[in-house]
Amino acid sequence: MTAPSEGTPEGTPGEAHDAAHDAAHEYAAGRAPRIPGPRPAGDDLEPPEPVPAPPPPHRVLKSLLGAWALAACSAEETQAVEDHLTECAPCAEEALRLRDAVGLLHPEETLDLKPLLRSRVLEDCLGRRPARIPVPVWAGPYDTETARLDALLRDFGEAEWDTPVRLKWFQEERRRTRRTTVSGVIGHLLTVDGLVATALGLDDPLGPHAPPGGPAGRTEHFWSSDARPGTGAVRDPWREQGHTLVRTVSFAGRGAAELAVDYGPFALPLADAFLERAFECWVHASDIAEAVDYPYGPPSGPHLHRMIDLAARLLPTALAGRRRSGLAAPPRGLVAAGAPGRTLHLEIEGAGGGSWDIALDSPAAKPSREHTVAEVALDGVEFCQLAAGHISPEDAAVGQTGDREAIRDVLFAAASLSRL
Repeated sequence: MTAPSEGTPEGTPGEAHDAAHDAAHEYAAGRAPRIPGPRPAGDDLEPPEPVPAPPPPHRVLKSLLGAWALAACSAEETQAVEDHLTECAPCAEEALRLRDAVGLLHPEETLDLKPLLRSRVLEDCLGRRPARIPVPVWAGPYDTETARLDALLRDFGEAEWDTPVRLKWFQEERRRTRRTTVSGVIGHLLTVDGLVATALGLDDPLGPHAPPGGPAGRTEHFWSSDARPGTGAVRDPWREQGHTLVRTVSFAGRGAAELAVDYGPFALPLADAFLERAFECWVHASDIAEAVDYPYGPPSGPHLHRMIDLAARLLPTALAGRRRSGLAAPPRGLVAAGAPGRTLHLEIEGAGGGSWDIALDSPAAKPSREHTVAEVALDGVEFCQLAAGHISPEDAAVGQTGDREAIRDVLFAAASLSRL
């Protein structure tokens, strides 16, 4: 054997002994690293993949079809049902049948805006926070009825503007008619509203050379004018004039209600003129709606009541005018101004209804229940149709008791309130 030389490699027993001795010395001095403890067995493994839940069984999904058709399922249930329908033909057919059945439970509704929506929104807004410059109460019906008519006209095309419309009114002892178009009706409203505009100091839509006279003469002038707007173009000036009228009286204050509007053969206080224009706007909007086969309802109850009240207040004067023309029976006796005289009691039923006492012998007489000689009952809308000349006095469904002659005279006087 040979002795180890100086070139003996690392790892010899002598060197291992020296390394162990150094490590022990380091550990004893507190400088040696500690040996970590054993790791949990799970730390060396990847987290398990989540196991998807199995889909609900067929019978469970089938039982959810009714709730799914009614849109009453949760989001998870809806997704599960719809996934199932792509794979199960019987359930898909059943789902279609249920969806069709649910559709029959809901009546179809028009996509058009409700005509009174604007009015209801305005009333709600004004009730919550009153406008700094509110629309006068007596101008409210005009504001609402022009808005309703404008909503009807909004989607009209060229064909609708040229749709024939037959205007109806009552003159002397028979009904009259005049054929025009939707555009012609709006032109008629524009020109007659112009009488209110001129009373307020605004521009006349017929210009500085407007003919004198009442609504009929102004309308005929407009219809025959070469400068009138064509078809739907008449809507813009009519709508702008209506907005200006409402805005003007809103700023004018209470005193404006006493201004007089000259209609030619007669005059009305501004407040009554606004009611009269609201009434005519509704009547002619109904004419247009009938011509284009579109449903159109009456005004709201409070607004309808104001219109009926105006007509009832005008009846004694209209009756006196028919007497002067020999179309009504003469008064039974002379009545001093302010004294009670013969009276007809008018009962209006339905929305906007109420009761009115009509003086028969003189517009200046005071109606009196003690002097009532006749009573008449009418539906509110039918009374307005009579006052508009759309139905004749003989055709009006009237409940009546008492003096037949007085009843006939009042019904014909109501019809005579109408005009072109």
